[in-house]
Amino acid sequence: MPNDNFLSQVPAASALFLREAEVRRGIEFLFFAHAALWRSIDAKLAETGLGRAHYRALYFIARQPGLTISDLLALLGITKQSLGRVVKELEARAMIATRPGGRDRRAKELRLTEEGRAVEGAIFDLLRDAMSSAYTQAGQQAVTGFWQVSEALLPVRERARIAGLGSDG
Repeated sequence: MPNDNFLSQVPAASALFLREAEVRRGIEFLFFAHAALWRSIDAKLAETGLGRAHYRALYFIARQPGLTISDLLALLGITKQSLGRVVKELEARAMIATRPGGRDRRAKELRLTEEGRAVEGAIFDLLRDAMSSAYTQAGQQAVTGFWQVSEALLPVRERARIAGLGSDG
């Protein structure tokens, strides 16, 4: 039977936290936590006929309505061709709408439709529940530490773009 109190079994990082064993432990937690978080929404994605790339696009468009294709491309870090397929499918399914950009009429701005907001919201609820549960188990100091480590893993040039997504805090 799995132990739901796993966090109490995880040893604290040693004072020698830069040793290979501690670095490997952190990398392994990142791999497995990332996989578990995405698995928490896979059934809902399958139910809607969407993939993870579709949801990531919906998520970032929801966070920043009016996001341009090039901005979304930079956030997602995928090829233009891959993003093109995702955007085309989301448009065909009436989940996003595009319009010419306000500053540059050639740039397409993206917005969620009512259907897109409903789908994104339902999937986000599952992610929020998973993160909230983990945050509750870990506590405020651990959450702050998690955010600090996560930010430190980002290239400095990308931090401002990510910080600009919103501050719902």
